[in-house]
Amino acid sequence: MARKAAKRSSGKTDKSAPRRGLFSSLRRWIWRLFLIVTVLVVLLVVIFSQISPPRTFYMGQEARRLGAIDYQWVPMSAVAPVMARSVVAAEDANFCRHWGFDMDAIRAALEEGSGRGASTISQQVVKNVFLWHGRSWARKALEAAITPLVELVWSKRRIVEVYLNVAEFDEGVFGIDAAAYHYFGVGPGELSPTQAARLAMVLPNPKGRSASKPTAQQRKRAAQILDGAATIRRDGRAACFED
Repeated sequence: MARKAAKRSSGKTDKSAPRRGLFSSLRRWIWRLFLIVTVLVVLLVVIFSQISPPRTFYMGQEARRLGAIDYQWVPMSAVAPVMARSVVAAEDANFCRHWGFDMDAIRAALEEGSGRGASTISQQVVKNVFLWHGRSWARKALEAAITPLVELVWSKRRIVEVYLNVAEFDEGVFGIDAAAYHYFGVGPGELSPTQAARLAMVLPNPKGRSASKPTAQQRKRAAQILDGAATIRRDGRAACFED
């Protein structure tokens, strides 16, 4: 009887086997997809360290919404040095002293709550060039993963150069070349310190601020940026992106 029971038992099919095979196959495809995406991102980071990146995903969205955008890439050498100092003073004063994340700013943001931003210029470049706008945890996680890679492969000067070229300065106005002509009718290499400070002032809210017609509060902020740009030049915090 025991032998017959054993035979009957051995003849049963394992219904969970196909399910395990499906999960195993799914895991393999997910792993392969992860490897493909990782390799693609690394390749793009390396390529964009030397070649100007194409229009960003957000630029494409705005172009479709507005019908067209104003954008022209320019090299760092064609931009007034004070413009680079102004955006660093306004957005990331410790840019030359961190590796992509400003831990002091992050701690301050956690202490003060959500009203204070802590994204560095490096993080903003990663978001604009490789990802999408939004506050999702998925985007923030990808941003945190790619930022150290960009810091490792790109020079600090390259990061600022890309930032100046992909930042939004007004509705449909992207990059420092378009912004300089749009607001002041001059090329990016002809910007004065005051004009550069006003352009940097609009960055946190480009659709709600104007560099050519600033409010009293915005003029005050621009004056602070003007002083900050001079300060980081004096104390060496601009050395990593200047010739």
